[in-house]
Amino acid sequence: MAAAAPISILLVTRTKAQGKSYQEWLAAPDRAVSLAADPDEALTLADQSYFDLVFLSDRLGNKPTGPFLERLVEAFPETLVTVFSQQPSHAAAVEALHQGAFNYLAAPADQQELDAAVRASLDFNSQRRQRAQRRRRSLESYDVENLVGTSRAMQEVFRLIHKVAPTDSTVLILGESGTGKELVARAIHHQSPRHESPLVTVNCGAIPSELLESELFGHEKGAFTGAVRTRVGRFELARGGTIFLDEIGDMPPLLQVKILRVLQEHAFERVGGTRTIEVDLRVLAATNQDLASRVQAGEFREDLYYRLNVVPIEVPPLRERKSDIPLLCDFFLERLARQKGLEHKELSPEVRQRFQRYSWPGNVRELENLLERLVVLAEGETVGPDALPAKLDGEAAPPDNGNDGELPAVVLPPGGLNLKATLEQLERRLIAQALEQSGGVKAQAAALLGLNRTTLVQKLKKLGNLRYRSGRQPAGK
Repeated sequence: MAAAAPISILLVTRTKAQGKSYQEWLAAPDRAVSLAADPDEALTLADQSYFDLVFLSDRLGNKPTGPFLERLVEAFPETLVTVFSQQPSHAAAVEALHQGAFNYLAAPADQQELDAAVRASLDFNSQRRQRAQRRRRSLESYDVENLVGTSRAMQEVFRLIHKVAPTDSTVLILGESGTGKELVARAIHHQSPRHESPLVTVNCGAIPSELLESELFGHEKGAFTGAVRTRVGRFELARGGTIFLDEIGDMPPLLQVKILRVLQEHAFERVGGTRTIEVDLRVLAATNQDLASRVQAGEFREDLYYRLNVVPIEVPPLRERKSDIPLLCDFFLERLARQKGLEHKELSPEVRQRFQRYSWPGNVRELENLLERLVVLAEGETVGPDALPAKLDGEAAPPDNGNDGELPAVVLPPGGLNLKATLEQLERRLIAQALEQSGGVKAQAAALLGLNRTTLVQKLKKLGNLRYRSGRQPAGK
């Protein structure tokens, strides 16, 4: 393994003697220390080779070095500058830091102070590199390019992400479970001006309602039994960044009022507190429910719905974008091999065909999980149909009707028929049957019919008060 490059340090000091002393004190096998007599020589050396650190006197001769410091920082933003001052003061330190200095020391400095300044600069550089690496990894994981798809529906999702990401608009992300709503939220955040600040995610459906208020807004010590210390909530943690409220349709009515206030005023109080806390943040929300129908049913506040639904983005279910399945398979197989160190495998043509015929009720999440299982468990370089679970095997071929895939023959009545009325009657019967099988749960009924939930709700409105054999009305979900 190649040895690490030495730390490069440039000294621009008040006198040559002082520079020589500092150079001797800073000398070490892992450091390369250079001297410059004036700003012009310093810039020439900096143009010729990169310096990690620069130590600069605040005056050279009779001239202040503030303008040179600004030029140096502008030209070499990765270089950290420590300023020496013969007459240190709080005002001078503030000015130097404002001009771009990283550190400020009284001159003359001793060897201990110089070594401490070097360590502080190196620690900062290390943390800066780690932040940059985390940023790159975040972009690799959450950038819109990793939302795979060339279908028209996904292209519309990409277009909306690119349009809304640079703004601070509230976004409501709609779609069934497993379609990638959180990935859309992360793509919006990581392409926004707030990307350096935190993205805080809260699953409103996974936290008990009695704990959700404290989770979101925090609480003061003694606010309730068990509140032994003050706790900062998720809204405070997201200050300056983005909060993503997943499954917001499950939020209880009392909290809906408080969320509305945060959206309107960007202010709240902790549970048990009286001090108003103001926060600057962006709100993204997601749900797999039809909020418009819940508003009509009185289960979700209308004013909150309109506050959230500024820019809606609907993520399509996988069954409505089956042309993307081959791309998704290749993407996940390559990522599994790279990230988890698993052997790269291919899918046989028959497996790919079965994937195209399957309805994918769990959407992209189900596809990803299945591919990981196949890569881990299947033998050989190619995954064949024998490795598939029974649920895909059961959908491997369409039912045989004796007509080679054609519709069965229909004998029309002598007087003809009203095609529109007949199709409407058939649609009504099929929807009623799907609702019966799903126990009235609209999301499940829509999956049985190969529709998204919003389309089914629209059809139910058009058909009027549809009842099925149990005599019940369709459920809200």
